[in-house]
Amino acid sequence: MSKSTRINWRALIKLGLVAGLISLGVSVIGMVDTFNQRDLINEIVSLGQVFLFASAIGAGYLAVKQSGETAASPVLLNGAIVGAIASVFLVVLVLIGSAVDLREIGLVNISPVLIEEILSFGNGPVMGSLILFLTSTGLGMLGAVSTILPHRIRHPLMTGLMWTLGAGLMSEILTAILRPLLGNSGISFMFKAKALTPIAAVIVFVLSIGATILWEQKSESIKAQVDKVKPKEAKKMNWLKIGASLVILVLLPHLLGTYLSEVVNNVGLYILMGLGLNIVIGFAGLLDLGYVAFFAIGAYTMGILTSQGPLGMDVGFSFWTALPIAVAISVTAGIILGIPVLRMRGDYLAIVTLGFGEIIRILAVSDVLKPFMGGAQGVLQIPKAQVAGIPLVSPQQLYYLILGGVLIALFVSTRLRDSRMGRQWMAMREDEDVAEAMGINLVKTKLMAFATGAAFSGFSGAIFAVKLGSIFPHSFALIISINVLSLIIVGGMGSFPGVAIGALALIGLPELLREFAEYRFLMYGVLLIVMMLSRPEGLLPSAVRKRELHIDESDAVAAD
Repeated sequence: MSKSTRINWRALIKLGLVAGLISLGVSVIGMVDTFNQRDLINEIVSLGQVFLFASAIGAGYLAVKQSGETAASPVLLNGAIVGAIASVFLVVLVLIGSAVDLREIGLVNISPVLIEEILSFGNGPVMGSLILFLTSTGLGMLGAVSTILPHRIRHPLMTGLMWTLGAGLMSEILTAILRPLLGNSGISFMFKAKALTPIAAVIVFVLSIGATILWEQKSESIKAQVDKVKPKEAKKMNWLKIGASLVILVLLPHLLGTYLSEVVNNVGLYILMGLGLNIVIGFAGLLDLGYVAFFAIGAYTMGILTSQGPLGMDVGFSFWTALPIAVAISVTAGIILGIPVLRMRGDYLAIVTLGFGEIIRILAVSDVLKPFMGGAQGVLQIPKAQVAGIPLVSPQQLYYLILGGVLIALFVSTRLRDSRMGRQWMAMREDEDVAEAMGINLVKTKLMAFATGAAFSGFSGAIFAVKLGSIFPHSFALIISINVLSLIIVGGMGSFPGVAIGALALIGLPELLREFAEYRFLMYGVLLIVMMLSRPEGLLPSAVRKRELHIDESDAVAAD
């Protein structure tokens, strides 16, 4: 064997063992068994199988990427080795689990279904182990081969696969949206038992590949034509895009129905908060972990001013008259928080803001303020917001209120980003000492960031109060701040589209997959780890943020 094709056994064994441990872990904690109940392609591919074998495919891909091999034979060999090693732990689990009931020693999630049907493919321990070994080996080879395929082949295939699996995962949503268009017979042809039918999966796969190939062929000419467009015409095109987007947003609740509109409303509230925290962290670089405090202040202010229950002030405030007061009090709280932390940075700032958030939650649940805030019993009988005398009761109606809030916040954020204050925030984020030396007033700049972020969070809290009609202290736990921070990181700090994408990924998707809610935070952690390792700038980062995180790579390319 030549030096160029020499096998790096240490690297392959390491990758295979890591992949095997991942597959064993998701099996032992019950994810494979639970997710296997959800088919993506009816009676062919389940979500549990995807989680079980994804690590083998990934290990095969990484094995070739790290070795730098391009010849077919060593590529296949590397993929086969890591895939085979990745199956070892599962094979051992099958052999032991078929002989001993592992639930008796505390491994309660290792059920007979997992051992006999999922891992053994219903073929007994010996034959099932062999099939499992061969399947993992083949998938490792598949992951390896994907690295040497030309881009024009690999990209359409991967896109088609992702769209097919995504359509299977979102089958319930697609069923609700497409039923008015396709009718019951069309839906029966496309979907069965919350999954794509095999024929529908083939159709989606082929159409996705065709659309991807067509786009790659036409994209360059389209971009060239767009570049030739005169500024005045380009401005008209942008307005047409904005108009088309607004039309889609206006019609969206009528297409989605009640349940999906409720999910979109929850996503919208997090987008509103995310836009505010994006200013504090993404623009100004101030790590705020107590952001939920302003959300709670806005909600409680709205509740106390408008409640028709015993805690209401009974001064005749409606949602629209109480809203500016709720926002103003939230802004005041933001300034109060900002004053004592003006000289703090990084971890110290995060700890102080975290303490502020917990103080607000403890005050809300305490008996000291119970006569004013209801304590653990909360504030009840909060009336719905009204527009032209019509109460916004249904999720479809409330959607337009949340949409209006998001659009206002987006407009304000955009204007602030492009203003002198926005440039001061970004300069302060890069280096406070240099920013101050350049004449930037750090006190005013930091307080403005805290106040603006608090205003958006209080706005969201006020809408949240009238949405539910009652508020309780447990609705304002630390996890709210963590969720908002996470969606900004996943979407891309400093990016407005990133906030929306992050909210859809971390808030919308778990809401649609509530049957797997027990694994929600596990998936959160995994997603954040993967994002930080593979794409630290986020899914849709701002151009500035992307340049900052990849400056070393660009310098290396320039040096070459």
